[in-house]
Amino acid sequence: MKKRALLPVLFMLLSGMCIYYAAASGGSSDDPLISLSYLNGTFTDTVLHRIDAQRSGASASVPVSANADAWTETRLISGDMLSGSTGTCVLPLAGEIAVSFSSGTVVDATSGTEVSSGSTLTVRHRYLVAENTAASFTVAGKTAVLDYQGPYSLSYSSAADYNAMAEALKTIHLFRGSLTGYGNGFDLEVSPTRLQALIMFIRLMGEEDEALAYTGTTPFTDIAAGSEPARYVGYAYSQGYTNGYTKTTFRPSQKVNAYQYVEFVLRALGYSSIGTTDLTGTLDRAVSCGILTAGEESMLSRDAFLRAELVYVSWYALDAPVSGTGQTLRQTLLSKGIFTENENFSATALISGPRIP
Repeated sequence: MKKRALLPVLFMLLSGMCIYYAAASGGSSDDPLISLSYLNGTFTDTVLHRIDAQRSGASASVPVSANADAWTETRLISGDMLSGSTGTCVLPLAGEIAVSFSSGTVVDATSGTEVSSGSTLTVRHRYLVAENTAASFTVAGKTAVLDYQGPYSLSYSSAADYNAMAEALKTIHLFRGSLTGYGNGFDLEVSPTRLQALIMFIRLMGEEDEALAYTGTTPFTDIAAGSEPARYVGYAYSQGYTNGYTKTTFRPSQKVNAYQYVEFVLRALGYSSIGTTDLTGTLDRAVSCGILTAGEESMLSRDAFLRAELVYVSWYALDAPVSGTGQTLRQTLLSKGIFTENENFSATALISGPRIP
């Protein structure tokens, strides 16, 4: 076994805040902090010994299905599980991930503490599976982004695949993502903003090119003049799609909820007027119009509205009928040249998970 490939990983795990906290600890059985001398000595030696044994064919608590020699990133959905054994390192980047193990130890190497089975991992903390331990890391939310290294196996659930929907919408130019450096920039684990919701509405209308070509102004002082957001907001204002939050502010970073976004979708499909302000019946109307299922209405009224839900609603809205046209929204956008038949085929092929009934 090439120990040199693993040692840099252990060095990273033992650096930073882990060193600070561990150095201050005696590491007794009554103190959950892990001493630096133990991590650098006994613990590291044992980890290397156990990985040697696993790779040479000795028995282990968890069969090693594969080994990631370098940090590897993956997007996951609810119920997906990464299982690891001695030496497995994980770094949750976004979303809720819970760890479980029947015996042994999992170390939060960032804080220098042991974690208990059933705990939800802290985002951007590094975790290490200790000797004689088999641990499972399971996505507890709808989506998550996870970095991992070392011996692992992955099992996948049959839950709704929000990641695939985001990729499909990106394929047909309806979803761009952000500049976040992980998870393809999808940011499905965060709440969408008023600006993001407005941009998706304009794209569903098939009018993004017109918006990006807009050269007028807006009355909103919280939108930077000449910026790309100013073009989207200015175009929407000129078309009467939005009046802003007040006469002089748009509040682009303010979060939107499910009712507000579904109202945008109803407008794009011709089932609601621009001036509608009472949104209490929005989800019910979306079910009546064939945009949402009863299960989706229940989910949206119950759960926090994240970008995962935004892409979910947007994807399935494509197959809803546009009022008075005899066409679905997908067919309407195809006829406008927003995306091609080949792009549509490629995007549809990405979706294999179920729709919420």
